[in-house]
Amino acid sequence: MDLLNTFLIGITAGTIYALMAISMVLVWRSTRVVNFAQAGMALLSTYFGYEAVSRLGSFWIALPVAMIGGALVAALVEIILIRLLVKHSSSGPIAGVAPIIATLGLLGVIRSISAMIWGGQDLRIVGPISNDGFTINGTTLVFSPLKLLILVTVLVLMLILSIVFQKTNIGLALRASAYAPEIARLSGIKVDWVRTLGWALAGAAGAVAGMFQTVNGNGTLSPDSIEFSLLLVSGFIAAVIGGLDSLIGAVIGGLVLGLMIAFVLMYVSSGLFFIAPFVILLTVLFIRPQGIFGAKAARRA
Repeated sequence: MDLLNTFLIGITAGTIYALMAISMVLVWRSTRVVNFAQAGMALLSTYFGYEAVSRLGSFWIALPVAMIGGALVAALVEIILIRLLVKHSSSGPIAGVAPIIATLGLLGVIRSISAMIWGGQDLRIVGPISNDGFTINGTTLVFSPLKLLILVTVLVLMLILSIVFQKTNIGLALRASAYAPEIARLSGIKVDWVRTLGWALAGAAGAVAGMFQTVNGNGTLSPDSIEFSLLLVSGFIAAVIGGLDSLIGAVIGGLVLGLMIAFVLMYVSSGLFFIAPFVILLTVLFIRPQGIFGAKAARRA
């Protein structure tokens, strides 16, 4: 029973990590920028969801409100900040690095703005369904209807985004704008707006991660919540493990990370909570540097 519960805990945590990994992969695939402000944007989107829940009393209305808010915030960040930095840092010693550094600063700015608007106290969001574990033969498991909903949501989201990227013209434009922007422009693609769309999709996915992370935990939300910081670190590690370019890899990476952390904490030591993710990341990179689903880079002559 301990083994089963550990497995279920890992799966649940892994699905949350996978949601954040998906949002980071979307930004990377559209603009080749690692967005370390993703957790802050998810936090802000979750506050939008909190306002909707408080006023309308429905989580199912609050979730799309948070997604729309997250998409708009991410799009504005790309238009106002990232687009300019990408253009003006295309050469020189900080080529490609300035947007990444900017996202680190943006994370602190978003947290500060959230604290100014909503204060530093804990706010509560009630989940849409029960988080009480299923009971089998008189034994209560840690896996609940809410956790099942989170798992199904991640799988559906991954499927939809994979179809968009692989089977539609929008997906083709997103890939072309990321890998060969000049050629894409010559082909008639509006690269800047396509990249903005990629950020908007990432903002919506991050909002889902933030909402589910809140209700899956103790249901409280605050600007200094360590859960969102852990979500950022775990989501980034999951994305790298999966290959950083693969949406399926992001999901697999999140599940692998969640399961391995759960088993380390249960059977090795709970004191390894902060160390285990980085040890797992280093191990995967030593074995397969490009990630589980990453493609090997071509060798230059």
